[in-house]
Amino acid sequence: MIEVIQHIDDQIDLISMKNDQLEIVVSNYGCTIIKVMMRDRYGQIDDVVLGYDDFTQYQTLDAYLGALVGRVANRIKGGRFTLNGQDYHLAVNNGPNHLHGGLKGFSYQIFDYIIKDDSILEFHYLSKDGEEGYPGDLDLTVTYTLKADTLTVHYYATSSKDTLINITNHSYFNLSGHQENINQHTLQIHASHFACVDGDGLTTGQIKDVTNTAFDFRQPALIGERVNQNDEQLLLAKGFDHPFIFDVSKQQVILTHQVTGRQLIVSTTLPQAQIYTANYLDGRLGKNQHRYDARDAICIETQNMPDAIHLEDNPTTILRKGETYDETTSYQFKVMK
Repeated sequence: MIEVIQHIDDQIDLISMKNDQLEIVVSNYGCTIIKVMMRDRYGQIDDVVLGYDDFTQYQTLDAYLGALVGRVANRIKGGRFTLNGQDYHLAVNNGPNHLHGGLKGFSYQIFDYIIKDDSILEFHYLSKDGEEGYPGDLDLTVTYTLKADTLTVHYYATSSKDTLINITNHSYFNLSGHQENINQHTLQIHASHFACVDGDGLTTGQIKDVTNTAFDFRQPALIGERVNQNDEQLLLAKGFDHPFIFDVSKQQVILTHQVTGRQLIVSTTLPQAQIYTANYLDGRLGKNQHRYDARDAICIETQNMPDAIHLEDNPTTILRKGETYDETTSYQFKVMK
């Protein structure tokens, strides 16, 4: 069942997607995932994503909790790029770089939406040529489908000009229901390589093998046993905040909380995910008057290579006029017996 449960104002709504296994509350403001209510192995229902009780915090704060981010997720070096011989200048909003689409990227935009049936919610947004400095009218449709224990997110876009696109969802997951931080969460990532970053979080172009490093999650490992290791890349980023390059085409990331028996399985058509251990949460007030600190959640941001426009010979983030951006990420919220 899908229904509008609250009108925040004349344009912004909260919408509940609910079945026997999950309730997911989303907003047409930034296609934001507000709540994911799921059972544990004992039948206890908790919210397994971070968020705010005060909706204005989604509109004014900078952590992108639950939001769709774009037109280009992650960082672009120096807030500038060249495409088809033309230079483009973007907002510099994260140290010396451009981050997550700019000052008012997709996470801060109001999407039109329609409820298609009892399991499908379709959002639409037209990003005009020049918005946040990007070329082309970008026509974006995002479909959320809830079936059984899985939320599937489908991104589909076309552009009137060659442009850049790299969209992700920025949910912060904590499968304990925020009863503890993520140190006792087990993480598995089917990735034998990761991309290095500099002190500003920008990908450098250096790709490293995970073997014999803290980044080797090919077998499940506790996050708390890895995140504080004396590794140059972890020290630079204050934890994990790196792209992991996948070796498999589905079930690439598996997050488990053994105490509750909750498990999140992420499958995507995209080639990698930025794994972020909420290193910069700053004690801000979240749901139920909880303080959100570093390590209180993990983000699994499926995407193409950050700053691909500067790092790749044929950048995966270029969307040509007449072509389509067509990617899917699914989130299975499983309860282990």
